[in-house]
Amino acid sequence: MARLDGKVAIITGGASGIGRATALTYLREGARVVIGDMNEASIAETTAIAHAGDRLASLKVDVSQEQDVAAMVDLAVGKFGGVDCIFNNAGVGGAFGPIGQTTVEEWDFTFHVLVRGVFLGVKHASNVMKRQGRGGSIINTASVAGIGGGAGPHAYSAAKAAVANLTRAVSVELAASLIRVNAIAPGGIKTPLATGRHEAAWDKMIHEKQPWPELGMPQHIADAALFLASEESRFITGQVLVVDGGLMAQGPNMFGRDANSPMLKKSGINTGSTGVPGTVRDVKR
Repeated sequence: MARLDGKVAIITGGASGIGRATALTYLREGARVVIGDMNEASIAETTAIAHAGDRLASLKVDVSQEQDVAAMVDLAVGKFGGVDCIFNNAGVGGAFGPIGQTTVEEWDFTFHVLVRGVFLGVKHASNVMKRQGRGGSIINTASVAGIGGGAGPHAYSAAKAAVANLTRAVSVELAASLIRVNAIAPGGIKTPLATGRHEAAWDKMIHEKQPWPELGMPQHIADAALFLASEESRFITGQVLVVDGGLMAQGPNMFGRDANSPMLKKSGINTGSTGVPGTVRDVKR
């Protein structure tokens, strides 16, 4: 028997990177899956790869918009009869560059996707889970950037710290309903969002910063998400599971600490694999 037989799972950002790897893993383990993603081309590609027939449904979703998230949860209920797990995984790199040159709009965009998106997923999925009365599993994507400085841009780091603490707070509230709430904090994972157009440079940086000799791949996070969705983690809630190849144990310092850091030479917004254009501008000295 597969580990998720009979389960219905929702995955946001489910059409690429970590989300796609998790969707394929959940399907392999017997789940029926709804993926929500902004990028319709990526949705079509993932659907073609999955060969899952009527066990996979998808919807274009902007996780920062409540009506989109509500529609995604409704799709799971209408097509598959309920919700047993939601993986609030959709993300962007968000605002980057010196904090003195970050605009309010870039800051808000970052928090709207990374924090509001998680809040809305938790809100709507937990309401369904409570009505069903059989419990469930909520998994949020945090990051090592939310645990300490040096592992990501300032807005991204602050947003992921919020996700980690939201996870802890909500786990206490929902425990009586047998709804487990946990987060995964990935380290340097090789995804289109992380590497952009600089894959070779990314590989080199991670090999220099991370103790574990293998590169972090989406499947490493998908395997952690499978564990947290399954009954094997039934006594685990309120936790942030770090999956980072020892990055935090060593101390990340991913981008350097002085004005010559690559992260401080440009400013703008990283919209990841959403299909929405980002912006880059030179930093004013």
